[in-house]
Amino acid sequence: MQDITGIDKSAKETLLLLADLTFTGNGVFNPATNMSHDVFKTIPSTTVPRLVTMVQNGKTLSPTLNLTDYSLTRAAAGELTWSVPGVLQNGVVPTWS
Repeated sequence: MQDITGIDKSAKETLLLLADLTFTGNGVFNPATNMSHDVFKTIPSTTVPRLVTMVQNGKTLSPTLNLTDYSLTRAAAGELTWSVPGVLQNGVVPTWS
């Protein structure tokens, strides 16, 4: 969205631009083979393109995303959680199937 409000308007006008997708995955640390830490530990401080598949109510969305970080956080209660943000990588509009 881009704000394009003219000086002749008293309310905000917006223009729909190109489609985009952002993603943030969150979970509890799991070092087992093929689980969260094993999959995300290779994400460097730059970006890594990965196919991310999300399923909701029998519908699937599978965009290629640049995963930009893998952060671990230890809460005061002791749980170790992770967060992985991502943004659309290849310019292909993701659609549900």
